Amino acid sequence: MKVLNLRCSRLHSFEGWFGSEEDFLDQQQRGLMACPLCADTGIQKMPSAPRLNFGGHNAPETVSGRADPVTTCPSIGNLPSKGEMARFDRQDGTLLPEAGLAAQAAFLNALRQVVAVTEDMGVRFAEEARRMHYGEVEARSIRGQACAREALELLEEGIEILPLPMLAAAKETLQ
Repeated sequence: MKVLNLRCSRLHSFEGWFGSEEDFLDQQQRGLMACPLCADTGIQKMPSAPRLNFGGHNAPETVSGRADPVTTCPSIGNLPSKGEMARFDRQDGTLLPEAGLAAQAAFLNALRQVVAVTEDMGVRFAEEARRMHYGEVEARSIRGQACAREALELLEEGIEILPLPMLAAAKETLQ
């Protein structure tokens, strides 16, 4: 099993699990992979370092005064310390701190929670929001689609709405 760091053309990073390198290349050529955030199919493999798990074995301490080969690399400069997580994420190959990945995960989690506790009205969103606002039906949490004109009309009528991007990844469970 190969775990690869992947990135779409919009610079969203994610992992992909493949049976082999050939499996990855085959899926990439056939356009079977899509970004879980934006559904972009322009996926490319990013540099990654293998992680070897030897159970409870701890890495030896570094000798004082010497550069740690794990955190220093002449071709790309100094990497984050062992305690700092980072990933290659930017077009120029620089590192994005784990905080950026944590923010992305928190955003997806919040969108999933919205999906879990709201009823999808689809294109009937504006109509149903009005019916609730004017007391024709019981108020409840809904979501759906509205064009810019409909959204402005709802706001002008005093109906509070919150535009949210509904990404494909928010609608389904990711591994």
